[in-house]
Amino acid sequence: MSLRCGIVGLPNVGKSTLFNALTRSAIPAENYPFCTIDPNVGVVAVPDPRLPRIAELARPEKVTPAVVEFVDIAGLVAGASKGEGLGNQFLAHIRETDGVIDLVRCFEDPNVVHVGGRIDPVADIEVIQTELALADLATVEKTLQRAAPKARSGDKEAIRLDAVLQAVRAHLDQAKPVRSLRLEPQALELLRPLCLLTDKPAIYVANVDEHGFHDNPLLDAVRAHAAREGAPVVPICARLEAEIADMSEPDRLAFLADLGLDAPGLDRVIHAAYELLGLETFFTAGPREVRAWTLHKGETASQAAGTIHTDFERGFIRAEVIAYEDYVACGGEQGARQAGKMRLEGRDYVVRDGDVIYFRFNV
Repeated sequence: MSLRCGIVGLPNVGKSTLFNALTRSAIPAENYPFCTIDPNVGVVAVPDPRLPRIAELARPEKVTPAVVEFVDIAGLVAGASKGEGLGNQFLAHIRETDGVIDLVRCFEDPNVVHVGGRIDPVADIEVIQTELALADLATVEKTLQRAAPKARSGDKEAIRLDAVLQAVRAHLDQAKPVRSLRLEPQALELLRPLCLLTDKPAIYVANVDEHGFHDNPLLDAVRAHAAREGAPVVPICARLEAEIADMSEPDRLAFLADLGLDAPGLDRVIHAAYELLGLETFFTAGPREVRAWTLHKGETASQAAGTIHTDFERGFIRAEVIAYEDYVACGGEQGARQAGKMRLEGRDYVVRDGDVIYFRFNV
């Protein structure tokens, strides 16, 4: 599996500038709304210092990182749920993502116009949330209309769906995101096919200027708002990210250190997304390839095998597992075997972050 995140926000908050920096693309980032008409998708390697260390020991023919897909979506304005701006065209693209990066502007610049005429990141967030909630409300209403006749006829599945949708509609009527509504797992499964926009996990990315990481009232306002939702906030400077995108790794780290930052914005956004979505990484290592794979925390060895190929899961026999720390300390797979650090695990073994796994299977 790969992580797919949509970058949303009002026009001129820095979405395309950030997207260009993250993906080293050349998407236009002009100073006017709607310069990004079609969604632009960029595939970015997940930064993980463990991968090159494993590769150094395994000496494979190639190294393949886990990836994140970033989708840069056209600027949203009030009324988008009813077709204003680019309207529902962009809403469909959000439905296809795993999570939403809500980029808000937390810097003053008279040369960059704001669609609302003033810099107020919390108001911007409320515009976005309202439009997404209205779009979800329309989806729920349509589904209720289809489910109601079946529910009246006594269809048990339709009755359950109707009850869940009634609760969701009442929640959305208060402009609250579906993700803040506590529902039983069975109810969540009933909602899953609807791909509700406000049900997706959200990260607030605050676009600041290079001096705006500290003592920034606009950033503080975003953090206070996000805290009420239990959502993470990642401050970045999109302009700065664009400047360092083509630097060498040592120069980039030295430049960031001068600003009091320990990692590029990309790294911090991806790590926040992994944490929010409950994701972790395991590795496969051999002479042909060392590769990082993504799975959900709590998933088993057989499910991890299925991430590689369905045949691996179907014909699963066992998993040969080495913890990353043991793999490195023992100098690789052979040393770990000799030191007794390789474990044989069955299909129900819960994979741990950093496990280096070789799967035995028979189809």
